[in-house]
Amino acid sequence: MEEKSVADALRPLPLFEGLSEQQIQWFANHAETIRLPAGAVVTQEGDSPDWLYVLLEGSIRVQKESAGSDSPTFVGHPGDVGGALPYSRMTHMGATIRAITSIWGARLHKDQFPEMLQEIPPLLPKLVAVMADRIREVSRMDLQHAKLMALGKFSAGLAHELNNPASAAKRASEGLLCAMAQVREMGKRLLRRSLSSEQQTFLVEFEDTTLSQLRTMPVLDSLTQSDREDELCTWLESHGVKEAWKLSSSLVEAGLDRNALDAIGAKFESEALGDVLQKFSAAIAAEKLVHEIESSTGRISDLVAAIKEYSYMDQNPEQEIDIHKGIDSTLTMLKFRLKKGVQVILDYDEAIPRICAHGSELNQVWTNLIDNAIDAMNGTGELTIRTSRELDYALVEVIDNGPGIPDKIKDRLFEPFFTTKPVGKGTGLGLDTVHRIVRSHHGRVSVESRPGQTRFQVWLPLQKAKEGAA
Repeated sequence: MEEKSVADALRPLPLFEGLSEQQIQWFANHAETIRLPAGAVVTQEGDSPDWLYVLLEGSIRVQKESAGSDSPTFVGHPGDVGGALPYSRMTHMGATIRAITSIWGARLHKDQFPEMLQEIPPLLPKLVAVMADRIREVSRMDLQHAKLMALGKFSAGLAHELNNPASAAKRASEGLLCAMAQVREMGKRLLRRSLSSEQQTFLVEFEDTTLSQLRTMPVLDSLTQSDREDELCTWLESHGVKEAWKLSSSLVEAGLDRNALDAIGAKFESEALGDVLQKFSAAIAAEKLVHEIESSTGRISDLVAAIKEYSYMDQNPEQEIDIHKGIDSTLTMLKFRLKKGVQVILDYDEAIPRICAHGSELNQVWTNLIDNAIDAMNGTGELTIRTSRELDYALVEVIDNGPGIPDKIKDRLFEPFFTTKPVGKGTGLGLDTVHRIVRSHHGRVSVESRPGQTRFQVWLPLQKAKEGAA
């Protein structure tokens, strides 16, 4: 069987549709053919982009291998174009191209681009469209990858943050079962003692009054608490109450003193006094445990609300949003990193109106800037987040008191694929993506840095909010 020529392989490809036979032959005659086995490297990440590649047979994988095995992957098929393109400002290959199967392709050196465009003018708009599609696809996959990386980073911290209140609620519920069992047991014992109606009324009213004040009771210092426990323990022992040392602690926490015990002692004979105080102590414990469950489940609810706010679940992608709520939910998501030694100072201009934006994308911006600041301070320092209005823009500033950004890399911060972090560190969302997200919102981002202060500034237009509300 006769081997297919390069021109025959090029002819049905979308890039060459509509070209004359002479134009197709020119490309075929000036291009080099390459044949590589499965697994071979076509071009390495970091190489100079000197060649335009057209895949004729087989499939390839395009991946930034230095970012790890979970970095975004593109799969190329016959007809796909890669490498250098006319008028591209790419200075190095941002990813490695590797053959998945054995491949056959054609490549044209960039030195021949001027002649190619002169001989095949229709190729220019097609190659510009290829470049535009590539930029859109890379941007989309970078953002999606960034979200997944951020989710992975958050998951461990959120699991810890959720586990603490969940465990506390579980322990409190188990304790509550024991406390309620003791309340019922003491209630039965008091029933057998045939308390008078006056005694029953006194006990109910005394419990209601004391328990209602439990939430507002001030916390005593350890020395005062110990002294009062000793005083009540002595009183209880002198009245023949068993296990006085167990009761004294809860009675003091409920705000009872010797005068309160004298009032109870005057109403009940010594045989019933122990049961009365045991029931009262169990009721105090139950009330405290209910408060603990309420607090723990409230914390869980707050975290879930923050997650929904952060991701803008169940909401339209673009809408009028409150910048401050987005920043607050981001700080909640990053709390597991902040509490190691970062002091957060919030200086909000509450007069800033809501803006029309993709809330989840902006939260990715705040995540990256705050996470970078924490890294810059090695987890300990002062982080200031300030908002203000500058004419028709909302300005968000993220300021840290770390060592600053070296001058030699300051100009490269917003370059695609540039990072100062080793593999596995950071959110996976580079400042290039931050820049693209802000730019897609018709805003701008800048950085000022010196030792002791690095300030990232994000300007977002307010005008679009009015248009969106119309």
